[in-house]
Amino acid sequence: MKPPPSHGKPRPRVVIVGAGFGGLTAARRLAKFPVQITLVDRRNHHTFQPLLYQVATAGLSPGEIAAPIRWILRTRSNVEVLLEEVVDFNLQQKQVVTREQVIDYDYLIVASGATHAYFGHDEWEPLAPGLKTIEDALEIRRRVLLAFELAERHAAARQAARLQTDDQGGDTQGEPLAESPLRFVVVGGGPTGVELAGTLAEIARHSLTNEFRNFDPRQSRIQLIEGGPRVLPAYSESLSRKAEQQLQHLGVEVLTNHIVTRIEPGAVLAGDRKIPAQVVLWAAGVAASPLGKQLGVPVDRAGRVLVGPDLSIPGHAEVFVIGDLAALNDDEGKMLPGVAPVAIQQGEWVARTIARDLGDEPRGNFHYHDKGSLATIGRAAAVAQFGKFEISGFFAWLAWLLVHILFLIGFRNRLLVMIQWAWSYITYDRGARLITGRDDLPGWIEPKPGVEANFEANDAGAKTATSGNGTKGNT
Repeated sequence: MKPPPSHGKPRPRVVIVGAGFGGLTAARRLAKFPVQITLVDRRNHHTFQPLLYQVATAGLSPGEIAAPIRWILRTRSNVEVLLEEVVDFNLQQKQVVTREQVIDYDYLIVASGATHAYFGHDEWEPLAPGLKTIEDALEIRRRVLLAFELAERHAAARQAARLQTDDQGGDTQGEPLAESPLRFVVVGGGPTGVELAGTLAEIARHSLTNEFRNFDPRQSRIQLIEGGPRVLPAYSESLSRKAEQQLQHLGVEVLTNHIVTRIEPGAVLAGDRKIPAQVVLWAAGVAASPLGKQLGVPVDRAGRVLVGPDLSIPGHAEVFVIGDLAALNDDEGKMLPGVAPVAIQQGEWVARTIARDLGDEPRGNFHYHDKGSLATIGRAAAVAQFGKFEISGFFAWLAWLLVHILFLIGFRNRLLVMIQWAWSYITYDRGARLITGRDDLPGWIEPKPGVEANFEANDAGAKTATSGNGTKGNT
């Protein structure tokens, strides 16, 4: 579409809230037209969220999946970037209210994304961090790596105590050390949960095998809890089954039909089972940004704004909501998923719609073109669905790798990620294993006495019950 002539008129001001996939795409497309763009975000960088789990599991460094917003838009002279936090909107006066100032607009695009959803149990967040930002990824990395270090320290202390008992003439010589394995629990069987669980299993089974002297990381237990009947519920049943088989092959214990009812220090309660865990990670759900409710228009149960077919909000054709914050059904009546391709296509669509308005052309309706879905599980393990065409295993993993590298911002990032992944594929090495952050935050939570025994009894009963229905037979 050619830019419409300005005829000496003042350029309309477009304010974009959020520099995620949708907001950044809209800014880059709109920069070609005679408008003045103000992009507002409370962080100075754009994060490639599909690879956050790689930062959380020490495969990549933050700078390899993120880029400064100003650097991305440095060649767009009609775009200004403000490091601000939006707190409110005045739709009648066409104003965006931040903590520092009030910004006027002619068009407004709200693309502030989503955050964690603990289903009314926000007290679980300190015990089970989610994964939405670089800060979240670094905190998860800290807890995961610290758990292995503390497991080694505890094992060394037990070994020293045993040797001391032997020297004093005790009768423990030759007996195996009584120690509980290191346990990780990932709550949520969607793409993020599957990625975290599979990568944790690879770290424990391969990356750290020769680095500890008193503790064997291969004895760690990684459990994935899903409240529904299968993992990756957005995929076909056959791909979900293959994904579960690949997880089990990596050493992940998959617990489906287990709804988490409580998280406490050192344990997760799911139904009538109390599962001990030194580290719990949350991947069970997301909630829309609270800014959606500030618009004063109808929202759904998850807080997503109910937008019109052209992605504008009721009563305000100049205000658009896109990405994870928007609630819109596709052509088949299904809610559009909160994934990057949806946000990117919506950002492009809104930019074209504003250009049509400037050229006095009629608007159309947004239609999402689903080009397929991919989810990685581990090294050479993934599933991919392109319409009715499905693949799994190495070729799905290769397709996932190529697609994600293609969408990374900047040639430098693509090159670094390719080198890191090639090296990790050959050596299983995790090159970003730095423990950083606050020392007063929890990293290791020892299960309370009695939890281990209760769990083992329940676990044995569960395995006996599932052995007859084929659930475990797929391995």
